[in-house]
Amino acid sequence: MSNSGRESISKNDFLMKIFLSLIIFFFASQNLFPQKNLGKLYRDINKVLSDDFFTSAQIGIDVYDLTTQESLYKKNEKLLSRPASNLKILTSVSGLLFLGPDYNFTTALYHTGYIENHTLYGDLYLVGGFDPLLSTADLDTLLIGLKQAGVENIEGNIYADVSKKDSLFWGAGWMWDDDPSTDAPYLSSLNINENSVKIAYQPSIIDSLINVELIPESDYLTLKNTAVTIKGDSSKVKSSRNWIDRGNKILVFGYLTYHAQPDTDEVNIFNPPLYCLNLFKDSLIKNHIFFDSIIDTATLNQEANLIGLHNRTFGDVINKLNKDSDNLIAEMTLYALAYKYNLKPVTAEEGVKVIDSLITLTGLDPEDYRIVDGSGVSHYNLISPELILGVLSYIYYNEPDLFDIFYKSLPIAGVDGTLEKRMIDTKSENNVRAKTGTISGVSCLSGYVRAANGHNLAFSIMIQNFVTKARVAKRFEDQICNILAEYK
Repeated sequence: MSNSGRESISKNDFLMKIFLSLIIFFFASQNLFPQKNLGKLYRDINKVLSDDFFTSAQIGIDVYDLTTQESLYKKNEKLLSRPASNLKILTSVSGLLFLGPDYNFTTALYHTGYIENHTLYGDLYLVGGFDPLLSTADLDTLLIGLKQAGVENIEGNIYADVSKKDSLFWGAGWMWDDDPSTDAPYLSSLNINENSVKIAYQPSIIDSLINVELIPESDYLTLKNTAVTIKGDSSKVKSSRNWIDRGNKILVFGYLTYHAQPDTDEVNIFNPPLYCLNLFKDSLIKNHIFFDSIIDTATLNQEANLIGLHNRTFGDVINKLNKDSDNLIAEMTLYALAYKYNLKPVTAEEGVKVIDSLITLTGLDPEDYRIVDGSGVSHYNLISPELILGVLSYIYYNEPDLFDIFYKSLPIAGVDGTLEKRMIDTKSENNVRAKTGTISGVSCLSGYVRAANGHNLAFSIMIQNFVTKARVAKRFEDQICNILAEYK
């Protein structure tokens, strides 16, 4: 071979080596840069966690890239923690999977006896079906059948059938001193106005009692108003109920400046079924159907005739469940899950077994956790960031249609729900969709965020055992979310 030929081959080999080196460098750089960014993410989150706050407080974090299917950050991800309202993630996803968005919470009206000459000679039964949002207006809807039948008088009694649920009016591990907050609603299969009453108040004449109105008004409630209108500039009006006596006397006390604007407050109501029956009686009178006998609870006579129905789907309530973190909706979802698979009266434990089925679907073991209610109000609940992330990932990958419903039900940072006032003017605003969770000494945030590189991330942050205000913990959650939103 000539020297010129050898030189040509050498040049070709040299060029080929350069070409291969460039290819290797290109692909290596593609892997290097994400590793570099991932390292920055670790450093940035660890810097947040270096705060003295975490000397005594505990935190568990799990972050997963749903787009590339790889873990991005873990710390104490298996640590069992009280989830507070982050438990609603498990409850609402279970509702979507095992009830379905078209599941009906049905409230039914039946009558016994017969109708003759505009008179019902028999009893009425209002049968609860776990509807968490049944309202006074819905009671009017239930009466349409009676009106169409021409009924003007009822010669019989009115009963509430609450036999689909056990008699426990609160969840296990709920705090007695949460009463009379609407965050601790009394539970029944027959609910009304979220088992609470609205208290509207405004100033009157100086040195006189302020003006107070209960909405809706009902003979079932009594009002004791000792709040006074004052000339000063400060106001301190509080509402309560004689909850220690398990009574329904509404108490309004304190003072209100004479130039204050009208305002409202709310307290829960003891014994919602009887409250509902009293409002139902008022609805009868308003609709010119007269009744003068007893109201009580009783199980439906099997020979009764259906005369009215009111349905509300799970799809109708899931947004309020998650965006407003509504405890009553979460608990009624748990009981509906129990009722679908068990004989009445159902228990919370039977509902939890359905949630256990969801945990099994994620590949985790239900025996590793403790769940006792559907809302997260209980301090007995113990789950982990790993479990929450497993549920968030499961519905994302396996149930795209249901995921869309679930995703839209989550609060949006800086926009609505319990995240409306958080993460404003950051990369997280109108980006992070996540469920909050707060009880004494607990703050959690879990959901989804779109990273700066376009990837969809799932995350769970659970902070426990602190004695400061919850807003301190929430500030750290927001910082971590911003780091994830800026991740490239």
